[in-house]
Amino acid sequence: MFSELFLPVLMVIFMLVVGGYAVAVLDRLVASALGTPQAGGIWLAPIARGAWLLIQHANATEAPDWRAWRLAPALYLALAAGGLAVVPWSASLVATDLVTSVVLWGSVEALATVVIFLHGWSANSLLALIGGYRYVALGLSYILISMFVLIGVALPAESLQFTQVVASQEGLWNVIRQPLGLPLFLIVGLGMTFWGPLNLADSTDLAGGTASEISGPPRLVWDMARAAMLVAFSGVAATAFLGGGLGPWLPGPLWMSLKMLAVLSVLLLLGRLLPRLAPERCVTLMWVVLLPLSFIDLVWAGIGALL
Repeated sequence: MFSELFLPVLMVIFMLVVGGYAVAVLDRLVASALGTPQAGGIWLAPIARGAWLLIQHANATEAPDWRAWRLAPALYLALAAGGLAVVPWSASLVATDLVTSVVLWGSVEALATVVIFLHGWSANSLLALIGGYRYVALGLSYILISMFVLIGVALPAESLQFTQVVASQEGLWNVIRQPLGLPLFLIVGLGMTFWGPLNLADSTDLAGGTASEISGPPRLVWDMARAAMLVAFSGVAATAFLGGGLGPWLPGPLWMSLKMLAVLSVLLLLGRLLPRLAPERCVTLMWVVLLPLSFIDLVWAGIGALL
């Protein structure tokens, strides 16, 4: 009874906490490697900042929707937890091994659009609202690109279950079978977590966008949720394209951890190296360039599954 009810919950909580800390440390390591000084060190600075935010006063605006404003960061964190719950660490170690886990991940991406807009709208602040509308303008393209790419990895597995997607890669990883899939999915990850070049919802030109009016514990939860969602994307990317826990000599969970760290490092490096795109150029890039490429990836996967 304990293993069935509480072990999956403990697994997800552990991944949320450790994953959020790992993102903060890796981001500082990447920045330091690129020559950007990091005040307060690398290993303890994320903990110090979290403790500082925890004791700060939570900001208030004029006539916000209090319930929605305070609930939105927690909902985004819950969506990240839902995404992490379907990531298999090995054939037998997965918090929730749903037969429709690919569909559940798609629902996480769709609901994230609602939650991010809710976060911007509920503050009753101009810049926060603009940030929310910016994300909505791009959110549908992220969902469609991800949907085409993930259907492509489900075709050779003949299943919408992530554990079966991993099993289908025993002979050949999907990153080789479908070379367009992983780059497209990583771009979706940067966009959905509004990280680096695709940070349009919380960008500096909007003084922080949807997060421009939050401080204290709500800001801590929001930052944790963004980091946790990046970890969830890394887990799904490693599962769908890099064979998950498959690998020689080492146990499956260790292989999965190494692959997730590799994907996270690539995402954080891109976030530091690439300049932020203008909103109108980003919309054009998603709808005119990347969405057709994702459809080509799906057709390629379909042809490969038929041969």
